[in-house]
Amino acid sequence: MKGELSIDEAENLIKLLAVEDLGNVVFDVSRELRRGIPEVVLGEGKDLNTLLSIARYLTPKLGRLIISRVPKELLTHLSEELSKDFSVSTYSRCGLVVVRGKGFESDVLRCRVAVVTAGTADAPVAEEVEAILKEFGCEVLSIYDVGVAGLQRVINAVKKVKEFNADVAVVIAGREGALPSVISSLLDIPVVAVPTSHGYGFGGSGISALTSMLQSCSLGIAVVNIDNGVGAALFTTLICRRISYVREVCE
Repeated sequence: MKGELSIDEAENLIKLLAVEDLGNVVFDVSRELRRGIPEVVLGEGKDLNTLLSIARYLTPKLGRLIISRVPKELLTHLSEELSKDFSVSTYSRCGLVVVRGKGFESDVLRCRVAVVTAGTADAPVAEEVEAILKEFGCEVLSIYDVGVAGLQRVINAVKKVKEFNADVAVVIAGREGALPSVISSLLDIPVVAVPTSHGYGFGGSGISALTSMLQSCSLGIAVVNIDNGVGAALFTTLICRRISYVREVCE
């Protein structure tokens, strides 16, 4: 035997390795290998036992597991139970839990990201973004509460972003969602805009913010869905991976 496989045999093995069927959950275990970012388990709608079983089964296989939007009533219990066997980081404002196996080490990317919020009410989404970016090795600068109601705050924030020499900015805003447009107009880096559900009245719950960001006349903005901190963070991570790779190759 030369250790050779037919195309059909190789294809079957790849398909078998692609997913893990845990009964009521089918998990994409090869996503990080394919894309450089993992599948993230959504905590909403799952009970404590389901989340524990997923984490205990997958963390040893994958090395690391991210669980988002864990309900507040489950967060403490989940973290305490998983901490008995794994290294656990818990982010209480956004309900994010990162579970790492023994000896797991995160990458360090040569990329800087500024995370900017319009208001303090946007902090839970910002925390979700920051936690994931840092977990994947990005250097992060956080600037909170610099909404356009006080334009001088925006100018000061942009100065800080420039001094930090950020490669990407993630800008988070609710209400009318104007902040990403203003910041994008003053910077020469990509801006990832995240509308949040904070706001009331006509166009409330993030609709006005989302519409405004999609309609922005300031070029170079990518917009994710309302409150989608996970999507914004992982999109930004993909940009940062390429930036970091190019910097390493060019040295």
